[in-house]
Amino acid sequence: MAFRRLAPLLVLLLSSCLAAGPAPATAQSTGDTVVFWGRNNDQQEGSLKEACDTGLYTTVVISFLSAFGHGSYKLDLSGHSVSAVGPDIKHCQSKGILILLAIGGQGGEYSLPSSQAAVDLEDYLWNAFLGGGRQGVSRPFGDAIVDGIDFFIDQGATEHYDELARRLYVHNKDYFVMFGVMLTATSWCGYPDQRLQAALATGLFSRIHVKLFGDGRCASRREELEKWAAAYPQSRILVGIVASPEADRDAYLSHKDLYYDVLQFINKLPNYGGIMVWNRYWDKKTGWTAGNEP
Repeated sequence: MAFRRLAPLLVLLLSSCLAAGPAPATAQSTGDTVVFWGRNNDQQEGSLKEACDTGLYTTVVISFLSAFGHGSYKLDLSGHSVSAVGPDIKHCQSKGILILLAIGGQGGEYSLPSSQAAVDLEDYLWNAFLGGGRQGVSRPFGDAIVDGIDFFIDQGATEHYDELARRLYVHNKDYFVMFGVMLTATSWCGYPDQRLQAALATGLFSRIHVKLFGDGRCASRREELEKWAAAYPQSRILVGIVASPEADRDAYLSHKDLYYDVLQFINKLPNYGGIMVWNRYWDKKTGWTAGNEP
């Protein structure tokens, strides 16, 4: 897997906010900057390679594998050329940037109706996107291998995602395998997220991206994030924000508000992990991660 790099956004954010006010007594943690890519076409958000070449992100999440569980699979990249993604994945990984594939999303074409559906999805993910390869299973990104899978389960039933997580994690059992599987999850702000609860209870997830948007149960951002951090001490908790008020006006946070309302408290937690940005299109349009405000 690619190695972690220092997240430039967080260095900039903490530096600028601290310069504007008294320095806190305790040291600040920076963490990672994760962005979701694939929600708008190439002309609007640019290629995966372009996103990585900005130097703004430590992880890019390709979104989404939007249909599964019923015998067919659909990769929805909003019109991006799938054939170009494989070389871009390799390019990004050569720069030390992790590339994940998100499953699920905001549509309703997915679920795991049975244990067999979890078995089938794990087999497909391993052979189509991860370190496997089996005759008869097409690899949309060619021989490029993503670093892991993000569970972005916004719709449908809750069952069998824990089984999927365990089956994917089995590939990490041998320390000497060339390609392992990182598991992350993108949750609603309000704790707990019932669609992910059983999967997260496995303790196998490296990161949880907690979305501070799109959720009516997020009145107290700090309080909800502290609940997530306390419930999953083995996972790194990332603060999920929108990069533009056009994406969610009620949930949008300026850099200053993000720091004083959330980060100055949350980044002192032992399992604070950084920032998750939704999404590359809005971030490119506003320059939020680069330090600009809309």
